[in-house]
Formats: sequence, structure tokens, C-alpha cells
Amino acid sequence: MDGFGGEDTIIILAATNRPDILDPALLRPGRFDRQVNILPPDVKGRTSILGVHARRLPLAEGVDLAEVGKSTPGFTGAQLANLVNEAALLAARAGKETVDNRDFDAAKDRMLMGVQRKGLVISEFDRRTMAYHEAGHAILAKSLPDADPLHKITIIPQGRAMGHTQQVPLDDRHAYSKEYLRSRITILMGGRAAEEVILGQQTTGAEEDIVLATEIAAKMVCRWGMSRSIGPLAYTRGEEGFLGEQMVASSYSAATARLLDQEIKKLVDGCYARATEVLKREEPLVRDLAEVLLQTETLDREEMEIIWSCSAKKRNASCAVDLPAA
Repeated sequence: MDGFGGEDTIIILAATNRPDILDPALLRPGRFDRQVNILPPDVKGRTSILGVHARRLPLAEGVDLAEVGKSTPGFTGAQLANLVNEAALLAARAGKETVDNRDFDAAKDRMLMGVQRKGLVISEFDRRTMAYHEAGHAILAKSLPDADPLHKITIIPQGRAMGHTQQVPLDDRHAYSKEYLRSRITILMGGRAAEEVILGQQTTGAEEDIVLATEIAAKMVCRWGMSRSIGPLAYTRGEEGFLGEQMVASSYSAATARLLDQEIKKLVDGCYARATEVLKREEPLVRDLAEVLLQTETLDREEMEIIWSCSAKKRNASCAVDLPAA
């Protein structure tokens, strides 16, 4: 990177996903002294990227790439290109002449959760457990303030997930309120709470929910200053690298560690109690939603709204639900 004459106009570009471990000599003036962080595109950028990759596809009437862009927060340009390709492949395999919204939805599910495990034999016990588990998530997502809108519920296994409740944010979020995060933990606890309230059991199906809820609670207490007992102080459990990798363990007293653990547990326990309270109050709705899920296996937003409406009318004879068969 040296030895060129003054009249040479050569610019060297380099990329890395680990700037935290670069030799400082590389970053001195006259070398790689300009750094640009490339972040995932916002909703406007995602819509534009989708338009570029989908311009050669025969899109069905009603396909709105802006809506697809809204439903893919955090996707990079490469992931959006893959989404369009997957949607086109799914449409071709189904013998369609155009790519519609269902193809984009299925492609997104495939990317996020994996391929549907169609040959998997599931016992009736597991199906009922999954139905009530996902119903718990969905009802809390519908009931709690600041929660992202519901998009779809399914009990069809995909990848490692045996079922899934999908929420789609209205806008990209760059800052999260304490109430939103508490609602998020409560929704994650809804699956286990529904199993206990309705079925009187605990299963391993809540593992991923519990892990994620604990991680969010730990960040609220240790990094974001959202605990009154701890205050606006940061106690990271390890120094994080560029992509969140733990580099060097932080040190603080045993008394502080105990207080942090107590606050994390208090936060998660409070959210679990809130989830249990809501689901006990909405028990008829939990049962209605789970029973419909057992029949159809997948429900979209419009179908869920019909079920909410029917439950509000106490499932009288004038409120018949006409949903497609599984």
C-alpha cells in the first residue's frame, strides 16, 4: 500500500465482518482510514431491492412488493434476492404461470424456519399440545399493548420448529420501549402458559421461547438499564465483539451477580404471571382457536379475526366459521 507516485490514483477497498480484530497499522491515515458500516436496508430499500429482482417475474394481480418489504425486517439484499428466487421456484413447482402472495409467504417461511417436514408422523398428543401452545402465543399477541400485529399461525412442522406464530411489524423499529419488550417476553411465555392453564402439563416445546425470553430479560436488566433496582448501569456478562461474539468476560462482585439474576428472574416470572392471567381470562378463546387449528393447521390474519369475533359473541349459532379444510 505504499510506493506509488503522486500521480497514481489507485483506491483500494476491502471488506470484513470483524473490524474489531484488525491490526491498528491497517487503519492509520493513508491506509484503510475510511470505514463505512453497511447495515441491512430499511423498508424503502427492501422494496426497491425486491423490485430489481422481481422485474423479470410474472407477478400475479394483488402482489404488493411494498407489503413484502414490510414483512421482511432485517433481510439483507442477498436474502431478498433469495426470497424472490424461492418464490419463483415454488410457483413453478405448483404449475403456476404467475407468482402470487402465497408464494412469497411460503418462500419467507422456508428461509426463516426451513422446509416443511411433510413426512413427519405426529401423534395426537403432540398435535394438541402444539395447537394450544400456538394459540397461547397468538392470543397474547392480540391482547397486549405495543405488540406487533399477527400475520399467521401454523402447526405444520418446518425445519426444527413444530409450529409457529408469526407477527409482522408495521414499521422498522430502531428503538424498543420497555413496555414493548415486556409484551414480547409475555408473548414468548404464552405457549408454556397455555399448556399449563388448559392442558395441565409442561413440555419441551417451549425451549426456544424460554431461551429467547431469558436473553431479552437479561439485556433489559444488564445492558439497557430497565430495572429499578439496578438503575441505569451496564453490567455486560462479557465484552461483545462486532457481531455479538463474547470476547472477554466482565468481572463484578458476587453480590451484583446475585442481584442481576434476581432481577432477570423477577422480570420473566412477572411476564409469565401476566400471560397466565390473560389466558385464564380468555380460556374459551384459547380452546376455540386451538380446535380450529387442529382442523385447518394454518390460519391467516383474516381467519383469526373471524375467530375473535365469534368468541366475542360467545359462539352463538349465528357465528359459523367457514374455513378451508386442512
